[in-house]
Amino acid sequence: MTVEQIERFLDGKLIDSDNPAKVFFKTRSTFEGMFIQAPDYLELKKKNFWRLVAASRTEEYRRSKDINLSRIFNGSEFTKLATTN
Repeated sequence: MTVEQIERFLDGKLIDSDNPAKVFFKTRSTFEGMFIQAPDYLELKKKNFWRLVAASRTEEYRRSKDINLSRIFNGSEFTKLATTN
């Protein structure tokens, strides 16, 4: 997916929100988690990379705001994005 497609999906509402997203990939298993806006957000976005925190770690992330709980994914590997609600 392109940066524009991912931004359209996020629409400013899903970043750091309570609504986790499902990310479908070309070559790996589906990932469920939330997109976060870390200090390097704009730099990563320019290169179509996105920081996500796994759904199982969102509570811990909300308490600590530790970006080490996140993983960086290449947006060009995304095939589909969906909300879990």
